[in-house]
Amino acid sequence: MKKLITSALLLASVVTQVFVTVVHAQTTPAKQPRYKDVVADNPNAEADMKVVGDFVNALTNADLDKAQSLLAEKYKGYGPSLLDSSTAEQTLTGWKENYKMQMNRKVSFVTQTFKVLLGDLKGSWVSLWGNYSFTQGGKNVSFPFQYTARVSSGKIDTDRIYYDRMFIMQTLGFKVTPPEPAK
Repeated sequence: MKKLITSALLLASVVTQVFVTVVHAQTTPAKQPRYKDVVADNPNAEADMKVVGDFVNALTNADLDKAQSLLAEKYKGYGPSLLDSSTAEQTLTGWKENYKMQMNRKVSFVTQTFKVLLGDLKGSWVSLWGNYSFTQGGKNVSFPFQYTARVSSGKIDTDRIYYDRMFIMQTLGFKVTPPEPAK
């Protein structure tokens, strides 16, 4: 009987160890790559930061020809919300509409750059933290934004911008009206 109990305990111990090993193997997260294996210095840092800075300044100063010249043929822009996207033509058309309403446009920013070495985001990127301001309908609007663009062959081929659209709309006098309660 003692031998049977010992065998049963040994078997239970082995089964438990196998179970723990299998569960551990399934729940162990993938090893995170090291920073230097994924990101490096941008070899074209100054030139790429100039492209992105010139683009933002051109848009702010209503120089759409200059802005267009800094976009790649297959440019795709994203933001500020998750579902927003635009082509070069749509982006520039949006700015034409802004110029009809916005006066005293000003922008200030700082940039930094890096190169992603692998994956879907591979390429040379420029990040820009800025502040944009304008006057519309007698109201002064000023807000921070974050803009990141990938530069290839001296042109912006994709970008993403983030800013608080709700703040801008409320500053301009728009009101948020909640829906009627369900009956």
